Amino acid sequence: MIQVKIAVCIKQVPGTTEIKINPETNTLIREGVENIINPFDSYAIEEAVRLKERFNDENIEVTALSMGPPQSIEILKEAISVGADSAVLLSDRAFAGADTWATASTLAKGIRKIGDCRLIILGKQTLDGDTGQVGPELAQKMKIPFLGYVSCITELDKNKMRVKRLMEDRYETFEINLPIAISVVKDINVPRVPSLRGKMKAKNAVIPVWGAKEIEADEKEVGLSGSYTKVVKIFAPQIKHETKIIEGAIEEKVEELHKILKELNVL
Repeated sequence: MIQVKIAVCIKQVPGTTEIKINPETNTLIREGVENIINPFDSYAIEEAVRLKERFNDENIEVTALSMGPPQSIEILKEAISVGADSAVLLSDRAFAGADTWATASTLAKGIRKIGDCRLIILGKQTLDGDTGQVGPELAQKMKIPFLGYVSCITELDKNKMRVKRLMEDRYETFEINLPIAISVVKDINVPRVPSLRGKMKAKNAVIPVWGAKEIEADEKEVGLSGSYTKVVKIFAPQIKHETKIIEGAIEEKVEELHKILKELNVL
């Protein structure tokens, strides 16, 4: 009997720092760019699998969940290859253009459809959005607590867990009741490499794709329609460097420099 269902939320991101933006749509240009699991999410997957291994794998079930385009199935198969039991893709044109709040709304609907998830694990943040907002917003949507920056999980059963959280100058220990959503930092573990058996399991895995209809989502609450924020424009800042050489005697240079700094309101 499964006592603890763990949902791990992961995202597909561009596998490069050479990000290009479409100036007309203000969206990422994904064509020709390799996509990968968001690196922070790899730690979330690994920790879920480790919990299954440490605390009696017959009682823990791990499901990877992602909202994204159809090609996101590849990262879900990668999650299965490293130990996730199953995976679900939330994909629908209605989900496009979502900000973090609308994304959290969609993920919450998907997790409710999976049913009885006692623990939700996310990475600290994503490389593309870099906000770290989806975790707490998801918890709010599901009306459960949220704890961020988790660096160690020491105890887990169907009702509670004990964790350690990494802060800037200290560690904090919490005993918390389930259900709960947490985000983990990279200090929590070292993600494993898929085994041959894991790769074969992933290759043969059938991953369901749920749209707005399957998760009973109101299209006014997801995607662009359900977003409170909108990207108006994305652009690279224009950096200008001006150099001025001051010549003359030392006293003249000092006087000229003093004058320039006063004009710049530095002094």
